[in-house]
Amino acid sequence: MKKAPKHEPDDRLTVTPPKKWAAGVPAVAHALEYSLDEATVRTTATTLLTMNQVGGTDCPGCAWSDPAPGHRHKNEYCENGAKHINDEATGRRITRDFFREHAVSWLNEQSDRWLNQQGRLTEPMVKRAGSDYYEPISWHDALGMLAEELKSLDSPDEAVFYTSGRASNESAFVFQLLARAFGTNNLPDCSNMCHETSGLGLHETLGTGKGTVALEDFYQADLVFLVGQNPGTNHPRQLSALERCKDNGGRIIAVNTLPEAGLLQFKDPQEVRGVIGKGVKIADLFLHIRSGGDLALFQGVNRLLLEAEDAAPGTVLDHHFIAGHTSGFEEFAEHARTVSWDEILTATQLTREQIEEVRDYVLRAKRVIVCWAMGVTQQRHGVPTVREIVNFLLLRGNLGRVGCGASPVRGHSNVQGDRTMGVWEQMPDDFLDALQAEFGFKPPRRHGVDSVKAIEAMGEGKVKVFLSLAGNFVRAAPDTHVTDAAMRRCRLTAQISTKLSKAHTVTGETALILPCLGRTEIDIQAGGVQFVTVENTSSQVQTSHGKLRPASRLLLSEVAILCRLAERTLDGTTDVPWREFEADYGNIRDRVSRIIPGFHDFNRRVARPSGIKLPNPVNEGVYATATGKARFTCNEWTMSAAPPGHLVLQSMRSHDQWNTIPYTDNDRYRGIHGGRNVVMVNPDDMTELGFTRGQYVNIVGVWSDGVERRVDGFEVVPYPTSRGCAAAYYPEVQPLVPLGSVAEGSNQPTSKGIVVRLDPCAAPPGAVPAHFSG
Repeated sequence: MKKAPKHEPDDRLTVTPPKKWAAGVPAVAHALEYSLDEATVRTTATTLLTMNQVGGTDCPGCAWSDPAPGHRHKNEYCENGAKHINDEATGRRITRDFFREHAVSWLNEQSDRWLNQQGRLTEPMVKRAGSDYYEPISWHDALGMLAEELKSLDSPDEAVFYTSGRASNESAFVFQLLARAFGTNNLPDCSNMCHETSGLGLHETLGTGKGTVALEDFYQADLVFLVGQNPGTNHPRQLSALERCKDNGGRIIAVNTLPEAGLLQFKDPQEVRGVIGKGVKIADLFLHIRSGGDLALFQGVNRLLLEAEDAAPGTVLDHHFIAGHTSGFEEFAEHARTVSWDEILTATQLTREQIEEVRDYVLRAKRVIVCWAMGVTQQRHGVPTVREIVNFLLLRGNLGRVGCGASPVRGHSNVQGDRTMGVWEQMPDDFLDALQAEFGFKPPRRHGVDSVKAIEAMGEGKVKVFLSLAGNFVRAAPDTHVTDAAMRRCRLTAQISTKLSKAHTVTGETALILPCLGRTEIDIQAGGVQFVTVENTSSQVQTSHGKLRPASRLLLSEVAILCRLAERTLDGTTDVPWREFEADYGNIRDRVSRIIPGFHDFNRRVARPSGIKLPNPVNEGVYATATGKARFTCNEWTMSAAPPGHLVLQSMRSHDQWNTIPYTDNDRYRGIHGGRNVVMVNPDDMTELGFTRGQYVNIVGVWSDGVERRVDGFEVVPYPTSRGCAAAYYPEVQPLVPLGSVAEGSNQPTSKGIVVRLDPCAAPPGAVPAHFSG
């Protein structure tokens, strides 16, 4: 068994020039170095050679689509996927001796990285009320304790059932079924904090919350927009699709507040030109936009397209598509002309000539895809931005055709599948009706709480029990100190987990650790060896098979934990066959096939090498909107603004990180090594504000509630952020995101639009000055 490091590394911060290209041979080397440090050669070979293959393990990292069977490389993974799967397959183990030696309060002082490095959880543990230590507990007693606590509540709505995207379709379906059979729709999930904005904006305009693009569409697109997205770090395999787009003559426009390496150049390590050559230039046009300026950008482009149509009637807009498939065009066109160029240029920090160049790219393209991620969604005006992107696509009929469409790129494996399976606090009545018809109980109809409202309810004492299926809620959520205090007010918190995190150190009075099998591990139940299914960002559903021996004989699968909990909690009050579900996951899929559209004959169809392609109504010309057509909308101009002496801060992940967990303290694409407490500031802003490189500052959030939110001891690093904007790492700056600062309509936290000031401070005791080179 491998041993975890006892202490954090004592490296000083070193800053080198940002990389101008992504991947290449260094990506392979870093992936293997991390993997072999975590797992044996044999385990690493097993995980990497079976990852994303037919009959293999689906990458537990991002949700990017796999090529069709027969077109996959034998090494169908990226650097971060390799790290992520072997982080789960680690040989390190956490035993009861570890918890006997370390108090929960001491563990809470350790970093996210250190906690993760300790290895896999191996047996159920309980922290009893008044104790500062976890101790072993049997599965029978652990599930009994949780069940009794749930049954003791005055109302089912005093419980919250939270889900992370790592959960499989089968466990997600059982999870929501348990919650609704118990009597609540309190089913917040990680989508509330990443793409809730996308779902709402697309539902309002197209009648579906999912993207409309398949992987193959990228190969045939003439133009692809990458907006508020960093594929080189967050979805590296997308770069291969973009490379193929370029090889086929396509063009790419990147829109970002930072010139990320993955937006500029890609060296595919599986191609000769990626190993010994220069690789492929990704962005034909890079727009260095101001944070939150995407709405104004698309308003400007849409206005230019309308004016181009005025100048040459019948040659720019797709009038046949607009007349037959859309509503609201006349009102939109009138409104679009009212947004002034002064407003557009102020919000974007671009020139009119740059936006006109975008128009020219668009006019040359017959097939256009717009991709976006959290640079768009985690803004207060994120929903109007998504709607304006849809306006742009509608103008030239770039929906429902090959090589066209809207692509909100999901950042976590199966986060989209969890929602499809019913993990949402406001599932529509037709889903609830189908549940009732299938299982015979009446699901609650009142909407539950999302992630933000769950924190508020816990803080007010209205929620007593918090059960999490995977995830690290306290670190992913905004306003860390408020979230922590809310979590500590619960009577009981329970975490279904594979590895240690702050989720186990910030707890209710009583806390349970319920360790589960990872996706990489063989899952044997009474009905034999099981597989699970996942849905990727292109609505493709496929199987995932564990290949490794479980990390401990005491681990249960997610499905087994939930089914046993349901039996103990519900005491036979429903006709749900929980034991049959646990024994054979095919029984779960049979029920799903009768409840959720697109999953008919689920077991047979998903076993095919290609899996199941779920139908997308937009691509069939069906729009489930109020008008029965795709809707043009009128969106008021707005922008993120900071008063003089302040900056707009965005949180972001480093390259060596997955979600809330850093794998190292390095961010090599951005040239940051040996530290994470840094704030990246444009050199001109540094001069204007009077800061020098390496200077220590406290970052202070400014919000209308007057509460001072701050994180202390960050080093200033000169970096080519857009003017007036700064960047720092997530989750370190989550304490600065006010719980009440949310996107209008979607209630999604605005982690990319935080107004801050930088207050000079003394260097921490013993700090070594940062080294800057280049």
